[in-house]
Amino acid sequence: MTAAPAPTAVPSRSEVCPDETWDLERVFPTDDAWEAAFQTADAMLTDLAPFAGTLAEAPDRLLAALRTQDAVAEAVDRVAVYAALRQSEDATNTRYVGFADRARGLFARAEAAAAFVAPEVAAIPDPTLDGWFAEEPGLDQYRHLLARIRRQREHLRSPAEEALLARAGEVFGGFETVHDMLENGELPLGTIRDESGEPVRLTQGSVGRYFHSADRRVRREAWEQSGDAYLAFRNTFAASLGGAVKRDVYYARARGYASSLDAALADDNVPAAVFHTLLDTVWEHFPLWHRYFRARRRLLGLAEGDLHGWDLEAPLAADPPAVDWARGEEIALDALAPLGPDYVAAVRRGLAARWVDRCANTGKHGGAFSWGAYGTEPYISMTWHDDLSSVSTLIHELGHSLHSHLTWKHQPVTYATYGMSAAETASNFNQALMGAHLLELDGARDWTLAVIEERMENFQRYLFIMPILARFELACHERAEAGQALGAAWMNETLLDFWQQGYGAEVAIDSARMGVIWARFPHLFANFYVFQYGVGIAAAAALAGPIRAGDTDARDRYLRFLRQGGSQDPIEALREAGVDMRSPEPFRQAFRVLDGYVTKLEELAG
Repeated sequence: MTAAPAPTAVPSRSEVCPDETWDLERVFPTDDAWEAAFQTADAMLTDLAPFAGTLAEAPDRLLAALRTQDAVAEAVDRVAVYAALRQSEDATNTRYVGFADRARGLFARAEAAAAFVAPEVAAIPDPTLDGWFAEEPGLDQYRHLLARIRRQREHLRSPAEEALLARAGEVFGGFETVHDMLENGELPLGTIRDESGEPVRLTQGSVGRYFHSADRRVRREAWEQSGDAYLAFRNTFAASLGGAVKRDVYYARARGYASSLDAALADDNVPAAVFHTLLDTVWEHFPLWHRYFRARRRLLGLAEGDLHGWDLEAPLAADPPAVDWARGEEIALDALAPLGPDYVAAVRRGLAARWVDRCANTGKHGGAFSWGAYGTEPYISMTWHDDLSSVSTLIHELGHSLHSHLTWKHQPVTYATYGMSAAETASNFNQALMGAHLLELDGARDWTLAVIEERMENFQRYLFIMPILARFELACHERAEAGQALGAAWMNETLLDFWQQGYGAEVAIDSARMGVIWARFPHLFANFYVFQYGVGIAAAAALAGPIRAGDTDARDRYLRFLRQGGSQDPIEALREAGVDMRSPEPFRQAFRVLDGYVTKLEELAG
């Protein structure tokens, strides 16, 4: 008997082409340089100790403490980013797993060392602090930071208690680490046969390519094999996520918030009404999503009731366009032209400087992200598949990276990070520009179908999947707050109920594999993060139209928004850019855009 051929091997990290990887040597030229920087950053933590108990003495004392805190944060962040990016390259590389673990410990110690700052600032009487701004001009840089601290005064604890809460961060971070190590380093996604019948081993970096296959057998095998892998470890995943939810509840109660949701929204001053309005608007528009799934089924030539989970990412075009890396770069640069030559030039420089890690290799972190630190490049991790979806991912992450680039160029390290609602606006804005640009390039049916499909994939992720996950996340936290158990069975049943509402009768429900989809989203470890994708895509839809139409004032407001970084609360920054997310109107406007795409698909379906 002839032995079955071995599965196609995924290259190891050492085997991939360097041109397809990011250039982290720009952060630290060697691991030894990282080690030296780690030791330096660790030693800097003691620089904060002399300021403890003295911030209320004088404005120059407060200013010196805040500047020292900035210097420590900049050094620690650079060390942490290098370690995390190296680990994301290959979760099986124990050297960098160790780097990342040590960096998390350093970060927690840095938080503890600076824990006295916020409560001491909060204890300074408002009239005194207001007078200090006039007395010490250097404090003006910190005006917004100090206002945030004062706003949260009632939720701050004593310096000793704040230090204890900060030190707990390293322990609580273990829940996400377990998920990451299991998902990216140890989870066997299984083996399928590709379109040619050759066996291929699924990885986090490659499985998406098979979800998008034109061959239904391949899609189904990839869906079922990978889904079964998550099901096999559902209790481990549930224990990890459940622990993270309980962590959130612990922190919220320790600080006196009414709920985990209130605690999560407080730092960026996001009204809870924004969260609830998004979810209510999405549920209100489920009939529109049902129309889309019905049109998708007809375009795929499937019988009523035969649209399955493995068909939701199937290509609608008979001959989907292939897009290699060079062509993808060209499309991205052309699509971003409405933002002006300086923005486009910055993107071009970033691509040439190897910001993007686009290869596939064993152990690489699944999905895509943009990350960096003040003084580094804003790096991007993704996997390139020579299709429009890859271009969309690239331009989305470039939105994040240029947001960081412009923030770091125009703001001090104090405001190097920005709220997630602002972050997801910048990324989705670029995709909105790209969709409109692509529709103008070619009017052929297959091209039009492929472009609309890409836009719908984005809308489906951010105005369907992520809001459903946000409601699931809310249910998890409310259950934990009520003292009830969180387990895989309850999680699966809860999410499945939401999927059934969203898909209606249009999608055949694979109860077990759809129920466990929560385990595929590490985003849930950043509490109440996922809803902000919906905020971002709605804000982007409202802002992109005028800019693409040539409104230079709108463009200048938007670029100013990108340059603000964390120097303004995100919802207020968006209002100044031209969209008020406290109103339901931007969400409804986004669904009007979506309705236009669905109507076009219905026409193409005949």
